[in-house]
Amino acid sequence: MNFEGLDPGLAEYAPAMHSALDPVLDAHLNPSLLQNVELDPEGVTLEALPVQESMHIMEGVYSELHSVVAEVGVPVSVSHFDLHEEMLWVGSHGGHATSFFGPALERYSSFQVNGSDDIRQIQSLENGILFLTKNNLKYMARGGLIIFDYLLDESEDMHSLLLTDSSTLLIGGLQNHILEIDLNTVQETQKYAVETPGVTIMRQTNRFFFCGHTSGKVSLRDLRTFKVEHEFDAFSGSLSDFDVHGNLLAACGFSSRLTGLACDRFLKVYDLRMMRAITPLQVHVDPTFLRFIPTYTSRLAIISQSGQCQFCEPTGLANPADIFHVNPVGPLLMTFDVSASKQALAFGDSEGCVHLWTDSPEPSFNPYSRETEFALPCLVDSLPPLDWSQDLLPLSLIPVPLTTDTLLSDWPAANSAPAPRRAPPVDAEILRTMKKVGFIGYAPNPRTRLRNQIPYRLKESDSEFDSFSQVTESPIGREEEPHLHMVSKKYRKVTIKYSKLGLEDFDFKHYNKTLFAGLEPHIPNAYCNCMIQVLYFLEPVRCLIQNHLCQKEFCLACELGFLFHMLDLSRGDPCQGSNFLRAFRTIPEASALGLILADSDEASGKGNLARLIQRWNRFILTQLHQDMQELEVPQAYRGAGGSSFCSSGDSVIGQLFSCEMENCSLCRCGSETVRASSTLLFTLSYPEDKTGKNYDFAQVLKRSICLEQNTQAWCDNCEKYQPTIQTRNIRHLPDILVINCEVNSSKEADFWRMQAEFAFKMTIKKYGGEISKNKEFALADWKELGSPEGMLICPSIEELKNIWLPFSIRMKMTKNKGLDVCNWTDGDEVQWGPARAEEEHGVYVYDLMATVVHILDSRTGGSLVAHIRVGETYHQRKEGVTHQQWYLFNDFLIEPIDKHEGVQFDMNWKVPAILYYVKRNLNSKYNLNIKNPIEASVLLAEASLARKQRKTHTTFIPLMLNEMPQVGDLVGLDAEFVTLNEEEAELRSDGTKSTIKPSQMSVARITCVRGQGPNEGIPFIDDYISTQEQVVDYLTQYSGIKPGDLDAKISSKHLTTLKSTYLKLRFLIDIGVKFVGHGLQKDFRVINLMVPKDQVLDTVYLFHMPRKRMISLRFLAWYFLDLKIQGETHDSIEDARTALQLYRKYLELSKNGTEPESFHKVLKGLYEKGRKMDWKVPEPEGQTSPKNSAVFSSVLAL
Repeated sequence: MNFEGLDPGLAEYAPAMHSALDPVLDAHLNPSLLQNVELDPEGVTLEALPVQESMHIMEGVYSELHSVVAEVGVPVSVSHFDLHEEMLWVGSHGGHATSFFGPALERYSSFQVNGSDDIRQIQSLENGILFLTKNNLKYMARGGLIIFDYLLDESEDMHSLLLTDSSTLLIGGLQNHILEIDLNTVQETQKYAVETPGVTIMRQTNRFFFCGHTSGKVSLRDLRTFKVEHEFDAFSGSLSDFDVHGNLLAACGFSSRLTGLACDRFLKVYDLRMMRAITPLQVHVDPTFLRFIPTYTSRLAIISQSGQCQFCEPTGLANPADIFHVNPVGPLLMTFDVSASKQALAFGDSEGCVHLWTDSPEPSFNPYSRETEFALPCLVDSLPPLDWSQDLLPLSLIPVPLTTDTLLSDWPAANSAPAPRRAPPVDAEILRTMKKVGFIGYAPNPRTRLRNQIPYRLKESDSEFDSFSQVTESPIGREEEPHLHMVSKKYRKVTIKYSKLGLEDFDFKHYNKTLFAGLEPHIPNAYCNCMIQVLYFLEPVRCLIQNHLCQKEFCLACELGFLFHMLDLSRGDPCQGSNFLRAFRTIPEASALGLILADSDEASGKGNLARLIQRWNRFILTQLHQDMQELEVPQAYRGAGGSSFCSSGDSVIGQLFSCEMENCSLCRCGSETVRASSTLLFTLSYPEDKTGKNYDFAQVLKRSICLEQNTQAWCDNCEKYQPTIQTRNIRHLPDILVINCEVNSSKEADFWRMQAEFAFKMTIKKYGGEISKNKEFALADWKELGSPEGMLICPSIEELKNIWLPFSIRMKMTKNKGLDVCNWTDGDEVQWGPARAEEEHGVYVYDLMATVVHILDSRTGGSLVAHIRVGETYHQRKEGVTHQQWYLFNDFLIEPIDKHEGVQFDMNWKVPAILYYVKRNLNSKYNLNIKNPIEASVLLAEASLARKQRKTHTTFIPLMLNEMPQVGDLVGLDAEFVTLNEEEAELRSDGTKSTIKPSQMSVARITCVRGQGPNEGIPFIDDYISTQEQVVDYLTQYSGIKPGDLDAKISSKHLTTLKSTYLKLRFLIDIGVKFVGHGLQKDFRVINLMVPKDQVLDTVYLFHMPRKRMISLRFLAWYFLDLKIQGETHDSIEDARTALQLYRKYLELSKNGTEPESFHKVLKGLYEKGRKMDWKVPEPEGQTSPKNSAVFSSVLAL
C-alpha cells in the first residue's frame, strides 16, 4: 500500500516508539482499549479482547466476530491470511510479527522480525512465512525459527513482493528495477529494469504481471520476458490499491489538487479484453483499499481509512445502503486482507488491534487447510502417581532423563546376539525301529527323554551348522534394500524422462558436460552401448570402420561406421544407434547366440548382462572380421577400396585383434598333433587352488593364454577317443588384447575379492607398513607409511582398495615359443627406461584402455557401463587440448573419473566383464587418415526393388551429372514414418500421462527436392524404404503410406533399402548442402543422421516466436502462400516444396535477415491470426491432389 496522502497524524508514530522490544503503553492509546486488560509491573499483557456473548452473526452478511490486540499502541502495518493453515498473520510498524489461530484468534506465535524497520508484506509458503521489510527478506518457520535471512542493498526501499511459483519471488520498491529471487538457492537470478520507478503493489494472472506505481500508473507485463505490454494511467496523483479478477481491473488512488493530493471517489475500472477503461465507479466512501470478493458475483469491497466499508458491483452503481463501519480502536485503518475462502475479512488499525469480520459464525480461512501443529504441553506435572505395591505396574511409565552414561539395560552385543537352535540328532533307537509308510516314518517312543524337552547347542559351538551364516546381514536391516546405498549414483541405470514435448525439454547436459557424445538407451538391445563406445575410442578401429563401405544391405561394419561418423560430428549431444541395432537384429548368428533380447527381458533385467555382453564382444569382433574380408568393391561404392588399412586376403580387424596360436594335443600313446589357429580374444581361466594363494593378474592371464588342460580327443594313432593333454602356445601377439573376465558365479567373484585384498596388503607393505584385517588408516597415518624420497604417496587409501588389475602388463615371446607375462608399473619404466621394451625383440608393453563392468542393482535389473581412457587425438578434435583422461560412459551419462576408479571392482555391485589392453604406441603403426568412401555416383539413377513399378509411376527425376549439388545449395527435404512399436505410457493418480517408453518409428519415405536451378521444386529423390520388420501402424492419415507400399512384391513405388537412401543423404551432408524443411529435427533423428546446425533451415523455427507454440506447415502455407495443403493425407513432395517456398517467403519478409524488427511484427500478426482461428485452416472448396499440379505434369513431360 502507498501511504502518501494519508492522515498526517501518522507522522507522530516515530519508529522508536513502535519497537516491540519495549512494550510499554503508548500515549496515543485509546483509554477504552484498557477494559479487561490487566497490567503487570513488567509491561502489558497482550491477551485477546473478549467478544460479547450476545453477539449474533447473520449468515451471508459480514459482521465483526472478534477483535484482538496484536501489539499495544504500535500500528499494524500488514495483515495476511495463511494460505495453508487456519491462521492470520499480522506485522507491525515496529518489525514484530504475530499469528492467530482460527476464527477465535487464539495467539499462536509472536516474534521479532526486524529491530527497526516495519514489516511491509507477508507471504505464506508451505514450510514457512516470508516477511519483507525495507531492505531485508526473511523466511521464518511458523514457530519463529529463521530458515534464511536475505539482506538487500542498503539503498533499496522495498514495498511489495509477488510469489510467481513455488520457488521464484519478485520484489519491487521505489527503485527503477525489480529483483527475481530463487527461494531454493536464496540468490538473485534476474534484475528487471522498470521504466516507471516505484512499484508498490504487484498482482498476477495467467496472462500478465500487474505492477502498481506511485505515479498512479498500472503496467501490464509479459509473464516470461517482463516487458511492458500495456499501461493504464489511472490517477494523476498516486495509486493507493488495485485488484484484478477475471477480465476486470479496478483501482483506487489520489488525484492532484491545488492543495495537494486528495482521495479520488471514482474507482477506475478497465476491461482487460479490450485493454481500455470503462465507466468509472463512483463510491460513497474515500477508497483506500479494495478487493474483489467473488462469491456469487464479482463484487468489490471498498475500504476507507476511517473504517467505512462498501460493497458494490464494478460495472454497476454503488448503493449507500451497502456501507458498514468497522469501528477501529485507533483513528485509522492501516491494513486490510481477505481470506482465500472469502468468508473472513481482517482489518488492522493504528492502535495495534486486529478486527475479524466474517459472514458465518464458524468460518474457515481456506477451502482446504492442513492441520496446524501445536507445541506439546509439559507433562511432568500431570503424571499420575505410581503405586509401588502393584506388582504388574509397568516401569516404563517412569520418565527417564537424558543421560550420557551407559544404561543397565544396554547389554553388550555378545549377550544380545541371536542364538539359533539346531535340530537335535534323531535317536539311534528310533531310526532302528522305524517303519516307513510312503515318506512318513513311524517308531515307538524309547522314553529316553522328557516330553517336549530337547537339548540344543549355540551356533558358536558348531560352526558347520546354519548355512545362513554365510549370508551377510545388511547394516540397515533386512527390510531395507542395501543396494540403494551401495551403488553410486553415477553408476545407476539412467533413464530419459519424456514429457509432452518428447525429448526437446530433457536436459542431457545435466548428465554430460563434456563434448563427447553419449548413446540413448531406450532402443531395443541398447545394452551394447558401452561396447560401441569402447570400439569408437580405439583410434585404428574408428578410422578403419569409417573407411569401409560395401554393398550388403545389413552390414554391421557399414552401420557402425555411420554411427562413428555421428559421434565425430556431435558436440556433446547424444546419438542413437537405431540403424546399427536394426541391422544387428537381422543377423541370424546374433539370434542364434541369444543376443537379441525381448523387450520384457531387457526391461526386467532377466538376462545375465555380464554373459550377454561378453558373447556380444566375441560376436562383433568376428562379424567385423568377416565383413572386412570382402574383396569385391562395388562400382557404386568405389573409394572404399582405397583405404590404407586394406591388405589382400586379410582383415585389418585380424591384424589388430587376432592372435596366432599353436594347439598341441598329446595322447598317452605318445603321438602328438599340432595345428595352427587364431583367436580374436581370450577368456580368463581361474586356478582351482582353494588354499587362498596370492596370484598376480599377469599369472592368471598367462595361464589363460597358454592354456593347458586334460580332455578326451580323437587320436589317429589309437583310432579312438583317448585322454589327451592339450596345450596352447603363442606364435604372434595381437596389437589389441581383448579379455573376457567370465566372472559368472560367486566362486570367481570371491577370487577377485581375495586377490584384491592380497594386492592391497602388498601395496601397504611396499610403502613400509603392515595392515591388519580390521584396521583402517587415516590420511595422516597413510602418509607416514611412505618414504619421502623416491616413493609415490597416494592421496587416499580408498584409491587402493578393490584393485587387482594392473594398468600395464609386459609380455615377452621366448625362443622356445614360451610367453612371459608380468605386471608393469611406472616404477618399472623408470628402472628399465621407456624404450627398453621396444629395443628387445619380442617384448611388448600393453596399457589398459577400457574396462566394461556389470552393475548389480536389483532395483533396476542392473546395467552395463564402461571406463575408457580417451586418447590425445580425441581430446584434440573435440576440445582442442592434448591430454589423456579416464571417463565413465553410462549410456548418455559421461563423467571424467580418476584412473583408479577404472580398475576398482567392489564385487558386491561392480563386476568386471571385459578388458581391453592396447599395445603401447599403437597409433603410430597405422595410417589414421579417413577417406570418405561415399561418392557422387550414389545420387545417380538406380533400380527399384519393387517388381510392379513402372515408369509412369515415377515421381522424381534423378540428378544429372551437371546438376550435382555444391556447397551451400538448397535442398528441400521431407520424410514420412511408420510405427514399429507403440508408445508405453501410464496414467498417474492426478490424471496426467507419463511416457515410459516412446513409440519406435521407422522411416518409410524420404523426398529431396531441388532448391534452385531451372528444375527448382522438382524432386530428385523420392524413395520408399523397404522394411523387414513388422509395422503396427502405417499412420496413413499423416504419412500417406498405405499397407503394401513397402512390400517389394506388390508395391508400385520406387522402393529402395534404407542404406541406399542413407548414403544419398550422407553425401549431401558431406558436400555441404543446406536442407530446408519443416520439423527436420525429428526427421533426422528417426533417419539416424547427425547434421551440422548451420546446414539446417527449419521453417518451424524460422516462423516461431520464443516461448510460443510451434506452428504447423499447413497453417503457414495457408497464411503466407495462400496454399491449402495436407487435405486428406500428407505428401512428402508437397511438404518439401512448400517448405522451400516458405523459406523464400522468409527471406523476402526479413530482407535476407537484415530487418528482424519488421519480421517480428509479421510474426505477431501471424500469432494473432492463429489465435483467432484456433490454428485451424478453413476447409478448401475442392481437394486437389499434388499429382495433378503443374509441377507433376512437368515431371512426366521430362
